[in-house]
Amino acid sequence: MVEISAVVFDMYGTLTPNWPKSVWDDQKRASAAPLAFSEDAWITALDATWHERVTGSLGSLTETFRAVAIQAGLAEPTAEQLAEAVELRYAAYRGAQELRPDAIDTLRALRANGFKIALVSDCTHELADQWDGLVLAEFFDASVFSCYEGTRKPDQKLFLAAATRLGVLPETCLYVGDGGGDELAGSSAVGMHSVLLAAEDWAASHAPGRPETKWTGLRAGTLSQVPAIITELTATAT
Repeated sequence: MVEISAVVFDMYGTLTPNWPKSVWDDQKRASAAPLAFSEDAWITALDATWHERVTGSLGSLTETFRAVAIQAGLAEPTAEQLAEAVELRYAAYRGAQELRPDAIDTLRALRANGFKIALVSDCTHELADQWDGLVLAEFFDASVFSCYEGTRKPDQKLFLAAATRLGVLPETCLYVGDGGGDELAGSSAVGMHSVLLAAEDWAASHAPGRPETKWTGLRAGTLSQVPAIITELTATAT
């Protein structure tokens, strides 16, 4: 018998649309001027340090911007430059927030039916530091951010942390994600029931040959299908 007591969501491409690179670049360019970088040079510098930023190995966002600027050839920025760049970056991220149209209704339905909800996101500090102020946060019982955990998907540590913080067994969790970072393999490896969210915008952001394009397990075309998938899983098992 399958018992589902919690749902764990990915963030980008799952709760949000699959944003094109231009959206991410627009967020980055906002913080270039205080650091005396051209927008293109700053975007390149941030892109080159994505792994370090998403695993938090460079420290806080202020420490990260300092390290990236120095690596890119700028003399060490002043505290004032860094403070302005960080605030502009946070503001640009907040301004770019866009959820899938059925995200809130799906989360609300899951809560109404007694399911616990967690987030596991490969993210930099822009999301993690501001999470509590986002409209999504009120629907979640736990959150796991790669930049705080020091590792990224598909590390099983992230998925196990979500289950632990929810107070449930991994086998009672449904994991929903667009497949980036080989997250479906990672969540499945700890016993979660993994669902690929392949929405209408999915194909344009997931090149052939990536692990998620070979997924043969559970699939959903919209977030609103998640409650029905839980019902079907449970009914099938009984």
